[in-house]
Amino acid sequence: MDMVKNLTEGQLKENAPEVVIGATVKVYVKIREGEKSRTQMFEGIVIAINGTGIAKTFTVRKIAYGVGIERVFPIHSPNVEKFEVVSYGKARRSKLYYLRDRVGKAAKLKQKL
Repeated sequence: MDMVKNLTEGQLKENAPEVVIGATVKVYVKIREGEKSRTQMFEGIVIAINGTGIAKTFTVRKIAYGVGIERVFPIHSPNVEKFEVVSYGKARRSKLYYLRDRVGKAAKLKQKL
């Protein structure tokens, strides 16, 4: 067990910001197409956080053109350049899967002061 921990310690990001459930975040992801690479932004609400250590991931949900889109991002992945917290939402539970059934203003969270 210590051997696995020693291998993964070198791959952890040192300055990874803390992700909070209900926060609206902008995630900047590297996209590689052939030899070219570019950065693409994905903005949405954090609805779940799973895993620990190097396997820690968070799920971000947004609605584009009336269709809900969810992406799972590993926090310590080299493809995730950075992520910024735009605002904090008030969440009273650890998984916000109930937002999948909501549309429009009902899918928004109240802002945390």
